[in-house]
Amino acid sequence: MRVDHYQYLVDRGWRRSGSLYYKPDLRRSCCPHYTLRLKASEFQAKKDQRRAINRWNDFVLGPEYRRKAAMLCPQSREQVRTIWDKFDLSTAVHKAEYDNVKRPMSKKTGVPIEPAHNFEVNLEGDNFTEEKYDIFLKYQLQIHKDPASRWKEPDFKRFLCTGLDRKILKIGGQTLKLGSYHQCYRLDGRLVAVGVLDLLPHAVSSVYLFYDPEYEHWDLGKMSALREISLAVEAGYEYYYMAGYYIHSCNKMRYKATFDPTYILDPESFEWNPFDDEYRQELDKRKYFSPSHDRTQGVDAAESITQQAVATASSDHSTATKTTKERGRMFDDEQDLEFDEAPSDEEDAEIPEGSLFDYEIPGVLTKDEVNRLDLDHWRLLVGNTLIELEDLRDWETWKIDDPDTVKGMAAELAAVAGPKLLQNSALAIF
Repeated sequence: MRVDHYQYLVDRGWRRSGSLYYKPDLRRSCCPHYTLRLKASEFQAKKDQRRAINRWNDFVLGPEYRRKAAMLCPQSREQVRTIWDKFDLSTAVHKAEYDNVKRPMSKKTGVPIEPAHNFEVNLEGDNFTEEKYDIFLKYQLQIHKDPASRWKEPDFKRFLCTGLDRKILKIGGQTLKLGSYHQCYRLDGRLVAVGVLDLLPHAVSSVYLFYDPEYEHWDLGKMSALREISLAVEAGYEYYYMAGYYIHSCNKMRYKATFDPTYILDPESFEWNPFDDEYRQELDKRKYFSPSHDRTQGVDAAESITQQAVATASSDHSTATKTTKERGRMFDDEQDLEFDEAPSDEEDAEIPEGSLFDYEIPGVLTKDEVNRLDLDHWRLLVGNTLIELEDLRDWETWKIDDPDTVKGMAAELAAVAGPKLLQNSALAIF
């Protein structure tokens, strides 16, 4: 998929798992998935975030190096206080990298002093290596308690090594990397962590982080997020998207909202709203919240629609012959998905077969809205040939709410992906 297309989808509530792209139905979900982002240049590190990066830097440099460096390059109390009071993210995240470590000459030996560890961070393509797979397997087994059979090499490759195509753009003298990358952290030449990133036209989007469990106590999640925010600022990406989704009912995900200022995507209007205390209080009261829906329909109406959607899905589940989730289980990749959500004893409500337009899924275009799109001139890839959909023999007689026809398939795809999908793209369904 093109990076600009994926940027557009992310801003409409989509995410990816390997080469699978998905958009949850927030209204019917037992634990709605929300998209969070922050404007990288406005980020202000909190005390615990500063502490995380400072602890790591102290560990890498080591007490002996810090003692000698303080003697050879002394700083006044005012200088130390200024450094702390005016915390600079870029300086902090790069401080302990070996190439940036100052190594003044020892007066006794005439030899440069060395840090305790050699720390390096490199951004490389999302290619498979045995070294990455070994770290990933240890992480999944020890941190997530997955069985070893869950993650064979092909599973790892599908999940984290089949991302967006990479390319480099030069804009106004600035080089911008685009596509899927692995940010690799090495300590003394040994790989200890990998941050999986999608570099998009306007954003650094975090996909996943895995690390050697031996370093679990070093807050690598916070440290990697700080580095990724710094990458966004330094390389010219405007926004930083937190890994996966945010689930308000999952305490383990609350940390995602601690990187200020955070904005949350309205699932219906796709506006970005400040994720402040007022917004959190709304999510405390009701699991699904759309400010734009409340403004147009009222709070009571919004709650009523949500309750009806859940009730309908629950009743239909007992009578439907085959659901979308059941159909999904026919595909081998279903068992390889990682949705970055908390375990739950409650299954998400399942949508029965039928037209997508019957279910009023938040953020999905209605039938009337799709009817106003120019589906006729959307191109269809048949073999190596592109044809326009209106050239299909039965195009005029097919209905857009019939999912068993090409017209119905095209209409549903346009509805969930948005109108810009029709621009500079072709439909491939055969």
